[in-house]
Amino acid sequence: MSVLYKLGDIVQTRKKHPCGNDLWKVIRVGADFKIKCEKCSRIVMLDRQTFLKRVKKLVETSPTNESGD
Repeated sequence: MSVLYKLGDIVQTRKKHPCGNDLWKVIRVGADFKIKCEKCSRIVMLDRQTFLKRVKKLVETSPTNESGD
């Protein structure tokens, strides 16, 4: 089953960021993904294929997106 990522979701990556954290918040979804480190607030932009390869799992779904709007 394929996971659909939405704005505000928290994802865990396979490798840790140099700051030591592996949790990221999704802040842009589309052909490219923009994610923000939860510890140091660094923003990284990845193409969809690279993002899907680097994400290990969906940790937390954004509460604003659960309503289905």
